[in-house]
Amino acid sequence: MEHIYHIRYEHKVNGKSLRAIARETGHDVKTIKKYSDKENFSPEKPMKRGRKSKTDKYRETVKKWLIDDETAPRKQRHTAHNVYNRLIGELGKENKAIDVSERTIRTLVADLRREMGQAKEVALPLLHPAGEAQVDFGATVFIEKGITYEGHHLCIAFPHSDGKLVQLFKGENLECLMQGLTDIFKAVGGSPRVIRFDNMSTAVKAIKAYEEREVTEGFRRLQCHYGFESNFCNPASGREKGSVENYVGCSRRNYFVPVPEFDDLQEYNKVLLEKCIEDMDRNHYKLNEKVKDLFEEDKEAFLPLPPEDFDCCKYIWAKTNIQGMATLDKNKYSTSGDLPGSRVLLKIKAHSVTVYDEKHTEIACHPRLYGKGQESMLWAPYLRVLAKRPTALKYTGFYENLDKNTREFLNEQDLPGKKAILTELANSSEVWGIHKSLSGMEKAISLGAKDADTLISAFHFTMNMPGKTPKNRVPDELPKTEDYVISFNDYGKLMEVASHV
Repeated sequence: MEHIYHIRYEHKVNGKSLRAIARETGHDVKTIKKYSDKENFSPEKPMKRGRKSKTDKYRETVKKWLIDDETAPRKQRHTAHNVYNRLIGELGKENKAIDVSERTIRTLVADLRREMGQAKEVALPLLHPAGEAQVDFGATVFIEKGITYEGHHLCIAFPHSDGKLVQLFKGENLECLMQGLTDIFKAVGGSPRVIRFDNMSTAVKAIKAYEEREVTEGFRRLQCHYGFESNFCNPASGREKGSVENYVGCSRRNYFVPVPEFDDLQEYNKVLLEKCIEDMDRNHYKLNEKVKDLFEEDKEAFLPLPPEDFDCCKYIWAKTNIQGMATLDKNKYSTSGDLPGSRVLLKIKAHSVTVYDEKHTEIACHPRLYGKGQESMLWAPYLRVLAKRPTALKYTGFYENLDKNTREFLNEQDLPGKKAILTELANSSEVWGIHKSLSGMEKAISLGAKDADTLISAFHFTMNMPGKTPKNRVPDELPKTEDYVISFNDYGKLMEVASHV
């Protein structure tokens, strides 16, 4: 993705010709044109391939420890001696021996500190051109459907106008960042030209010398799609994006006190965006102008939105256990009754996890779980397994969640009856969905069904499928009769005669 971003940046921002970029990069002009014209950089479904192994280097490991020190108390940061001992304690167990001396590690630590420029600097008053933004996350508690979440709110501030918007999420991962920015860009009708971030792990893989950053592939895809330039703060330098730093606390006090309660987070976020836009009808804290009027200057400097929406997701392969459950972030998601010990593809978004088989056929779509040790079980794909083994029904979570009347009705049926009802429910769920199908079963039972046959007939009636209603069983001792076909021909002739009278 790095070379694609470079090609697009040189052509669209710096105005270089395709041939000039081709000479500079060594790529064919057709290749340069292909990436320059491409509009959609959403993640593509990955194909099956082997794993790659990586070996950690001392330099990168020590650099990470020194970066982590920036947020630690001053007296609890690594000395060069601590670094050497930690390398022996943590890496020595794997490598059996550290092949460098403490003196060498002292030199490495000194070089890294000079390279990272950890000395404190004064805060400078900065100019804020129109069309630029700052982004940050903050911690927020909220309640959805009676469940309390220790969530996060994504804040974006436009220092030129003092326009600010916020979105609420259950996490602060890359998918939440992408979804929040995408929804905000749509709400304001464009993308900022430059966005300033801190060194959040969702976007930054590594901090290099001379203020360079190695960003994650997902973040670079987002950049390629919308075209904005990223600008990252120095480590532990929140003053460099003070506008959004202040807004993290301000938005929490203004929008999330008292603790918000709602039934649907995504719907709540839509209302939240409307409130943020309404809040721009106020005076600027310094200038004697409305924020909404200054924000129009920001919008004029925005980049236009691409014609295609960005798919805010990532894909990973997972292997199911014996129960057909796939694990993501220590949480389990159901797949299908015929996929124990199989490879499945997970499409991960901020609010959902969709499961595909190896042929990219969708199996199930779950709400994304946040936390650890949780399970999301969707029973519809497992109903055919239950239909084959109805004696296991009583011991499943599916049975426990059934309506009381439905449970009692199933208990009264013999084995063939249970199989027939569960098979019918499995067929219906593939067309109508499990919730509508269960509701139809409850209505069918309330109509007075006595056995599996009458229940299925009543079920077809409630689901508006009269053409699929099966014939009831007829005792063998009764004589067979020919089917009577209703014809309206005679009635039509009679109506023709009546019309001439």
